[in-house]
Amino acid sequence: MTTEERLYKLEGIVEGVMATLPERITSLENRMDLLRQELKGDLAALRQELKVDVTSLERKLQEGMASLRQEFKADIASLESRLQEQVASLRQEFKADSASLRQELKAGMASLESRLQEGMASLRQEFKADSASLHQELKADMASLEGRLQEQMVSLRQEFKADSASLRQELKADMASLRQELRADMASLRQELKGDINTALNRLMLYFSALAVILALLTLWR
Repeated sequence: MTTEERLYKLEGIVEGVMATLPERITSLENRMDLLRQELKGDLAALRQELKVDVTSLERKLQEGMASLRQEFKADIASLESRLQEQVASLRQEFKADSASLRQELKAGMASLESRLQEGMASLRQEFKADSASLHQELKADMASLEGRLQEQMVSLRQEFKADSASLRQELKADMASLRQELRADMASLRQELKGDINTALNRLMLYFSALAVILALLTLWR
């Protein structure tokens, strides 16, 4: 099926739906009102049950929190004592290790700086030589590439002109044939659309009903 055939089918479906949509919406609104009333009653009973459960839960939480606070205070006091002892020991070890590490770092940094300077000097010389050679190669490659691209562009323009003329003729013939086929298929399509519209409307009513329930629940819970 071509794009134009799909467009004609969609136009028919939209026209049929728009013709019957007001009546469907009115019926759907009435059903939504009844459903709201039922939901309000259910939610009122649910609120009462939740209030009782929340009150009981709050009491249990308060009792548990009081017990946990006492245990937590005792654990914190013990932990602070152990941490202070460990921190004092670590300070002594850190001071001794820091002095030794400073000496090692100074010696290592001096040796590393010397090696880096030698390596950088060697890399500069190699980079200069490679850059000069690469620059010459790139110039030659760019010149060759520009020549090939110009030749290909000329050839592509000629091919495009020829293909465009042929494509216009084929499209004209195809469009004329499609118009004849579309006229013949419209009568058959109208019958198929009637059945599709009824099915779509039924699904649409179910969707609106579910959406109304969700919106009502969200509004009440807020």
